Amino acid sequence: MRSITALLLASTAMLATPAFAQDMAPAADAGAADADIVVFGRGETRQVQEISARDIVTLTPGTNPLKAIEKLPSVNFQSADPFGNYEWSQRVTIRSFDQTRLGFTLDGIPLGDMSYGNHNGLHITRAVSSENIGSVRVSQGAGSLGTQATSNLGGTVETFSADPTGELGARGGLTYGSDETIRAFARLDLGSKDGVRGYISYGYGSTDKWKGQGTQDQHMGNAKVVVPVGDATIDGWLSYSDRREQDYQDMSMGMIRRLGWDWDNTYPDYARAIDYAARLNDVDKISNSGGSPFPDGRYDYSGAPVAGGQTYPGNVTSADDAYYDAAGLRKDWLGAIGVTTPLGEKASFKIKGYYHHNEGMGLWATPYVASPNGVPMSMRTTEYGMERFGAFGSVDYTLGIQQLSIGAWYENNKFDQARRFYAFASRTEPGLSFRDYPKNPFATQWAFDFTTDTIQYFVQDKIDLGMVTINLGWKGFKVSNKAEAVVSSTFPQGKIKAEDWFQPHAGFAVELSPDAEIFGGFTQVTRAFASATTTGPFSTSQTGFDAIKDNLKPEQSDTYELGLRYHSPMFSGVLGAYLVNFRNRLNAVQVGSPIQGLASALQNVGGVRSIGVEAAGTLTLGSGVSLFGSYSYTDATYRDDVFNSSNGALVAAIKGKTVVDSPKHMARGELNFDDGKRIARVGVNYMSRRFYSYTNDASVPGRVLVDASIGYRFTDKLEVQLNATNLLDKKYVGTIGSGGFGNSGDAQTLLVGAPQQFFATLKAGF
Repeated sequence: MRSITALLLASTAMLATPAFAQDMAPAADAGAADADIVVFGRGETRQVQEISARDIVTLTPGTNPLKAIEKLPSVNFQSADPFGNYEWSQRVTIRSFDQTRLGFTLDGIPLGDMSYGNHNGLHITRAVSSENIGSVRVSQGAGSLGTQATSNLGGTVETFSADPTGELGARGGLTYGSDETIRAFARLDLGSKDGVRGYISYGYGSTDKWKGQGTQDQHMGNAKVVVPVGDATIDGWLSYSDRREQDYQDMSMGMIRRLGWDWDNTYPDYARAIDYAARLNDVDKISNSGGSPFPDGRYDYSGAPVAGGQTYPGNVTSADDAYYDAAGLRKDWLGAIGVTTPLGEKASFKIKGYYHHNEGMGLWATPYVASPNGVPMSMRTTEYGMERFGAFGSVDYTLGIQQLSIGAWYENNKFDQARRFYAFASRTEPGLSFRDYPKNPFATQWAFDFTTDTIQYFVQDKIDLGMVTINLGWKGFKVSNKAEAVVSSTFPQGKIKAEDWFQPHAGFAVELSPDAEIFGGFTQVTRAFASATTTGPFSTSQTGFDAIKDNLKPEQSDTYELGLRYHSPMFSGVLGAYLVNFRNRLNAVQVGSPIQGLASALQNVGGVRSIGVEAAGTLTLGSGVSLFGSYSYTDATYRDDVFNSSNGALVAAIKGKTVVDSPKHMARGELNFDDGKRIARVGVNYMSRRFYSYTNDASVPGRVLVDASIGYRFTDKLEVQLNATNLLDKKYVGTIGSGGFGNSGDAQTLLVGAPQQFFATLKAGF
């Protein structure tokens, strides 16, 4: 591997070096290659940046677009795979807000909070292929008032699909790389530039897990059409995704030290999984009929005295150290149709309706529930079904120096969720595959139907005073949540709602010169409650829910921003500062290990204050060479200790402690070269220490990761590209909080980041 690393570094240097020897004027054939990769929101009254498709396509095909935005200030992206697609591990935080407190959209279509087992949307990687993305816009504050989101306390990520080319053509790509990674993509464009135009595409990607055994793969189809009708335009979108991914083992720092970085689930070693499960369940080890008999008739696994309690082989200390297997299965259909039309000379109207169908499962081999046939473990599932439809629209009107906008959004979401158990065939044959949807459960622990109705509106007035732009407005919503038990349990049913009809926004931008401007603003946002048994107010007990349903306050944030932007042909950048007051923070404390699925304890645990500084810039040196850098400092701390709401006892002394998964320092740098033929990029990503306990007594160290890519365009229709992730083969913890966060101590809630990986791609078209 070292020789390959050296070769890639040498190749990158060889491609990039000649550019510095040339004149600083842009190459004649560079064309769009010298366009900005990152747009710093010129003219906006809030902190916002946009990543172009050009930046996304230099990553390995199929890479999560959220991985492309991780270089922006205050954006913390994590995953345990090189593509950022593995959903159990995928996390993104912005200004210390985790993704359940962010907003996500695709062409305006709400994607919910994009959490694992999403109750109100789907992940962006199941909505659009990376090759069909036109741009990604990040608002580190709260986003625009018209964003279709009720969870965007700390920012929004808006993804936009690429437009059809408007001419007959086809293009595709084939990727092969580490761990038998294969990705194939093909797209057919049809139509004319001034008439009906569209495209249809299909992509397939598959990769073996980089440790342990198992496969992660996905089928994805996209179609888009644009139809001019007089002065109006109709657009349509349709996507299908079938994703199946086998999981990595959740780790703790103690496990990493005991068992090593490459430790994983036991699959396909079924016998070892049965052994661990039997040791957990056969506590007395005397009546156990599953072990090896000793001459005196006792059954014992380790030879230790029976009074010594449970023992495990090697450095294993618990059945939770390794499960047999786990997986996530997801199928999605997403469709939308929209109309945009002028209303006279000064007004325009747009509306879009959408539909989303999802079915899926999270599967886990649990040793905590035995199969009825005597196998000391079973397959535990969390099963999902979603049918949601909605519509959003707006009217924009220009009145002198004012641009007035008013809009609304409605969604009805029917979401069902169930916990079921399926039997393994025997102690020697599993009879179940974690890549297939199982049938015939032997038990249903609980099942609930949820209905969520969302009504949101916004009003905005953008006033252009020449050198000064003022943006004023507000949004409001009412979100009603209802849970009905199909199979009741300790989890609750009932109704709850979040309602806030006035969430104000005010901002300004002042042009200091043709190149420089200052901006600032204030935004207040309220977050709606989640409708799911696994998160939010319905994840507690019936008694707990009844106690909080009438007086539980929704989470809210107040964001203050101030910044300076600069844009010139050679340099574009931004420097900003912010203050966020986050109040009514709701914390659902996990009880037991995640696999046990016990009811959590939900309560208002006070507030968080975040203060930060953000800086980013692109320096264009000419001849296709550019430098990008970003830095963010985040000081996010809890403002209150946590007390037991019933008896007032201190639960966790966290006042003044740093927010979990909130690194104080993040810095990213990139060297890019693109002269129209040759392409090269080297990126460096630094993140400081992150805490994964609320009292800050458990943390993972900081890390520096290096990625690189090189490529060559033989023609505008034929290109080869090489990518390397974690080029220096750094051992590091990728995701923290996979199993939630505890008040103190080490916990099995970490996922190890992927090692050095290499990929080669051939792109062709006509």
